[in-house]
Amino acid sequence: MADTSNNQGIPEPEGASDLIETDYEIGQDNIETTVGPIPLDIHNPVFLISGLSVVAFVIYALLAPDQAASFFGWLRPTLTSSFDWLFLMAANVFVLFCLLLIVTPVGSIRLGGADARPDYGYLGWFAMLFAAGMGIGLMFFGVLEPAYYFGTPWGDEPLGAVRPFGEDGALIAANVEEARRMALAATSYHWALHPWAIYAVVALSLALFTYNKGLPLSIRSAFYPILGDRVWGWWGHIIDTLAVFATLFGLATSLGIGAQQANAGLEFVYGIPNNITVQVILIIGITAIALVSVLRGLDGGVKVLSEINMVIATLLLLFVLFAAGAGGILADFVAGLGAYAREVVPLSNPFGRTDDGYREGWTAFYWAWWISWSPFVGMFIARVSRGRTVREFVTCVLIIPSLVCVFWMAVFGGTAINDMIANPETSLVKANVIDAYKPELSLFAMLESLPLTAITSTIGIVLVIVFFVTSSDSGSLVIDTITAGGKVDAPVPQRVFWCTFEGLVAIALLIGGGLGSLQAMVISTGLPFTIVLLMMCWAIWKGLQAERS
Repeated sequence: MADTSNNQGIPEPEGASDLIETDYEIGQDNIETTVGPIPLDIHNPVFLISGLSVVAFVIYALLAPDQAASFFGWLRPTLTSSFDWLFLMAANVFVLFCLLLIVTPVGSIRLGGADARPDYGYLGWFAMLFAAGMGIGLMFFGVLEPAYYFGTPWGDEPLGAVRPFGEDGALIAANVEEARRMALAATSYHWALHPWAIYAVVALSLALFTYNKGLPLSIRSAFYPILGDRVWGWWGHIIDTLAVFATLFGLATSLGIGAQQANAGLEFVYGIPNNITVQVILIIGITAIALVSVLRGLDGGVKVLSEINMVIATLLLLFVLFAAGAGGILADFVAGLGAYAREVVPLSNPFGRTDDGYREGWTAFYWAWWISWSPFVGMFIARVSRGRTVREFVTCVLIIPSLVCVFWMAVFGGTAINDMIANPETSLVKANVIDAYKPELSLFAMLESLPLTAITSTIGIVLVIVFFVTSSDSGSLVIDTITAGGKVDAPVPQRVFWCTFEGLVAIALLIGGGLGSLQAMVISTGLPFTIVLLMMCWAIWKGLQAERS
């Protein structure tokens, strides 16, 4: 294990590495003080600007919910219709850049120095990666998205795909297979290479410039090859503050979605009312659990919860696979991969298309969401990925999770589609996704078609809650690192502050417009951070070239 005593919790490089010579010391701009019995070690001005802004936002959304709802309702469609081309083109750049890193000689560079070795085994590494990266999203959209694309009656079919249901709701047999193929391709597009490439870019930049270059574990460090020592001034303050806002609102969106789905499941199984009040109570309760995990730290909190959740998620996945018919589902998986490979280029093209509902309402939102999550997921992946080679790192973060996500969608989405085909008049999936759009009920509607519904639905609720806890805990750790000037051993009360306000922001957005408000803030913070990520690719390339020289 590398020595961390002289670098504020950051391991020193082991073996050959290209350390950057700079007079900056980690935490030199920090304010170290105590407020009563509470110790603080906060970066000035990143913590003050982001912290005060978040407090002001929560107060505004809670005091003027109608005005906030009206503003957010205008904001989301305005941004997605104006900048969908930028999100799509940027995501394409990230995928191509990651593939370039895998096949070029820079892939042999080891994160943490030539002699560094991984801190975590593959099982723990993958568990933390998935739980932090897409846990709640997979639970919420695993059934919803394939089912929606398969049968949407609202005119936003991906690439103008055929509709399998007529105006009277009857099944059109001749259109079924083509609609199924496009539904699986369109879903895989949102959950495979592109989002993981976004995460990989941020994670690699943080790991490279922290573990190999000796710079603070903060987003600004990646821009040293471009800005030089100016990165420690206001340019860097702006970059890190943008990262805090993007992370906070990306997390708040996931927490809000998780609360809605957990509440829907509780109503479906136990009859508990589905309303804002219950969702607020859920957020408060789960945030309290997350605070306990925060106090236990990375290994005692996040790692343990992540591994438990991965075991439960795997068991649920296997149950659905075999209960719904493994042969047919595995065929859907293979067909989904083939459809994805065939359609990924047309789906990635932002120009000359007529499927505005899919491209703007779904893809642009997704890319903004992944980009807003990227500081959080990227920094968390960087924290647990020291010792991997660049090629191993990018391959594992990009390729393997993509395959798992496509398989998850084939199992859950394929089961939902088969239920709609077999029972077009009585399918609860069709009733809750196509006939009356109730997205938070899609998972539980699918489980209703399988045995042991009450048990599996309860497991689904538990998974959502634990994914919720893991995301909140991991997110507070990451935001605290950024706002502590790159220190990874800052006082725990600071993480408690951020964990608490993640929950409060989710509550404020739910009250101030629901899911639409959550999505609007994700897009508004993801948009400027897209430019940051594009510049980051160039900085990574320059940093890797210096490692080889």
